[in-house]
Amino acid sequence: MTKRSPIRYFRTSPEIIRLAVMMYVRFPLSLRNVEDLLHERGIDVCHETIRLWWNRFGPMFAAEIRKKRTEQLRSWPQWRWHLDEMFVKINGEQHYLWRAVDHEGEVLESFVTKTRDKKSALRFLKKTMKRYGGAAVFVTDKLRSYGAALKEIGVADRQETGRWLNNRAENSHLPFRRRERAMMRFRRMRSLPKFVSVHTSVCNHFNQERHLYSRQSFKAGRAAALAEWRQLGAA
Repeated sequence: MTKRSPIRYFRTSPEIIRLAVMMYVRFPLSLRNVEDLLHERGIDVCHETIRLWWNRFGPMFAAEIRKKRTEQLRSWPQWRWHLDEMFVKINGEQHYLWRAVDHEGEVLESFVTKTRDKKSALRFLKKTMKRYGGAAVFVTDKLRSYGAALKEIGVADRQETGRWLNNRAENSHLPFRRRERAMMRFRRMRSLPKFVSVHTSVCNHFNQERHLYSRQSFKAGRAAALAEWRQLGAA
């Protein structure tokens, strides 16, 4: 039986919904910015409608992207993971966003906690390894929680720490920081994990690392990524 597209219940074209979700999640734009950009293209929608679309279809699109990427990554051993945590405020209260980044700079997993102790690091590592398997090397900073968690898992000998070794993870925080400023931070605990999950999947999907390829290869990769995006949520 063919699965029917969930977008079929909306009077708006699926292409417009995908475009609005992509613009809001991928770029550091507010809901009203996206509304104005769509208006310039002759599309009249309210910013609250865009909020509804991203909340309803953003996780669905991210799940489709993540499923395909997970299948690809689990098909061969992982080389190097960079693990790091960043400070995020939710309604004025400090939380920690744990992130695992592969050797190409793409985010594998994110996890939000109120503490950064051994228990939190262990939950984060188990969640990441359950989805993607293991890695030959775990690059971390000198936070002792990583060493204790890796020791309990039994891979303490694979840990590497150094002053500049974890720059890959530090640089991967920048797109999220730009998006966080545009959203004027987060106000609810449940909204942060949801948005981070969608944001990382979309950024990974459109990440072409254009500085490593020729202009022709970059354009071909960008066109392929856009074509795949337009098929998300289709029947």
